[in-house]
Amino acid sequence: MPARRIELMLCTGTGCVAGGALRIKEALEAELARHGLPDEVSVVPTGCNGFCGQGPLLVVLPDQIFYGWLKTDDIPFLVQEHFLKGRPVQRLMFMPPEKKERIPLLGDIPFFKKQMLLVLRNKGVIDPEKIEDYIARDGYVALEKVLTTLTPFDVIEEITRSGLRGRGGAGFPTGVKWKVCRSEKKIPKYIIGNCDEGDPGAYMDRSLLESDPHSLVEGITIAAYAIGASQGFVYVRTEYPLAIQRLRGAIIQANEYGLLGERILGSNFSFNLEIREGSGAFVCGEETSLIHSIEGGSPEPRQRPPFPAQVGLWGCPTVINNVETLANVPQIISRGADWFAGIGTETSKGTKIFSLVGKINNTGLIEVPMGITLREIINDIGGGIPGGKQLKAVQTGGPSGGCIPNSHIDLPIDYESLKEVGSMMGSGGMIVMDEDTCMVDVSKFFVQFTNDESCGKCSACRDGSDALLEVLTRITEGEGREGDVEFLEELGAAVKDASMCGLGTTLPNPVLTTIRYFRDEYDAHIKEKRCPAKVCKSLTAYWIDPKLCQACLICMRECPGQSIYGEKNIIHVIDQGKCTKCGVCFDVCPPNFDAVKKLSGVPVPSVERGIKVERKKRGKPEQEQVHA
Repeated sequence: MPARRIELMLCTGTGCVAGGALRIKEALEAELARHGLPDEVSVVPTGCNGFCGQGPLLVVLPDQIFYGWLKTDDIPFLVQEHFLKGRPVQRLMFMPPEKKERIPLLGDIPFFKKQMLLVLRNKGVIDPEKIEDYIARDGYVALEKVLTTLTPFDVIEEITRSGLRGRGGAGFPTGVKWKVCRSEKKIPKYIIGNCDEGDPGAYMDRSLLESDPHSLVEGITIAAYAIGASQGFVYVRTEYPLAIQRLRGAIIQANEYGLLGERILGSNFSFNLEIREGSGAFVCGEETSLIHSIEGGSPEPRQRPPFPAQVGLWGCPTVINNVETLANVPQIISRGADWFAGIGTETSKGTKIFSLVGKINNTGLIEVPMGITLREIINDIGGGIPGGKQLKAVQTGGPSGGCIPNSHIDLPIDYESLKEVGSMMGSGGMIVMDEDTCMVDVSKFFVQFTNDESCGKCSACRDGSDALLEVLTRITEGEGREGDVEFLEELGAAVKDASMCGLGTTLPNPVLTTIRYFRDEYDAHIKEKRCPAKVCKSLTAYWIDPKLCQACLICMRECPGQSIYGEKNIIHVIDQGKCTKCGVCFDVCPPNFDAVKKLSGVPVPSVERGIKVERKKRGKPEQEQVHA
């Protein structure tokens, strides 16, 4: 029997839940009860742990042992071995390559080593549905300090001195925005937490609400006190049901504890917080579109100035901050502006959360100090590129961000550095691409996304994105013409200059940066009708090498278009006229044969049907190449 209490911190963020975490929780509790262990070993459902590539995952405290990729079938053996016999199960652990000689602890795992957890300080260590867990880790101490010892102007001054900038993309100084709103005479005033996160591959804000919703509740309440608002809203897209559920529970609990509502903590300050669910329009990430959505109107932006801090929700002064920005506020108030300003770079203070996805060994949610380099994130935290492939580019800032080439891998991550290379911080998406990525195709993908999400109000964005997409599509289909690249550059600059909101002004970034750093790929598509990465279907063909084909019938059976001909012992041939270029034959061909090849920009060699396979018997080749 264990001599001390053990806590099993089970990740129940969206990713792990999708992988079966709730079934694992039931299995753990049942198995612990069967062995009479529930008093010594307890299961704590936490929010997102961060190491999403290993989910469903479990951290054993206080031992700091990390189990990943768990299945319900693993639980009986795990409970019996680890919690009854005291023998941790190595085959269920994540094993860093350099630590194979002993059981790795959480601190040994490179994914966690270079992170600095401020906003995500409670991830994986509290039950997000229990306010007591948040309070036990100094939760709401900052709110108490504000309401008992600081004036609204003191709070604004502290946030201004800290150097906190908006984490939603633009990087505008938070204290300046609060000060402008506070100085407006018109009342009422409103505060909005923006959780309309729609970037492909991004899930920072969602995970924050799932793992630590009270940090947002406390931060937005302090912000409301500073600007003089008595009503606040958190705008969350409806595709985030778990985040909404946990935030709603946090709001109810905060009201029950006197931390929201009338006369908070016995002070003269009252504040109410509500959730507004968005229907998934990407443009609602832009603050004026978000305001129109809350008001019940069409989610379209308007010209600025006046800015929302002057004229916002229902014509009243309104502060809109990203939820990550607001979650920084309690830590700044508790630990001081100087402490926060000491982290990061001269112009970019504090930390930033990124979702690290794509062609990377360790995918997940990370929080790192501003100024860390791309190399440290990709190689040290991310574990490098799978399969020994080479890094080609990193896309930051969501679909409106830029693609940064491998030559800039030592670039420090801050607002100014990213802007200099044509990208942006954005909300924190970071997509890693390897050598097998076509940068023209990537550019087309992101323009397709932003074109679909454009509200269509201004012609520069609406028609400009249509034209960009048309040219990019033509290039990837082998119909590119001389002058297309120059046209893309000219049109991209015009769209940036003339668009009304941030969606349009940043929309051409993927196009302009891929041309800037990967012009040779555009030229190959246009001049040589070749896709160097062999990704673009119209420029790619599949061919079976007759010298390597073993006539195993696998590709012929799996081909959905029935475009492969052959028999047992007869070399297979792809009918190029019928081939749909789905790539199934390439995927299913056994690696030790490697007979199916991808070709681009060269004529497909002809292969005569009916040729028998050349085999080897007793070490001597037997020639059986006979025409049928």
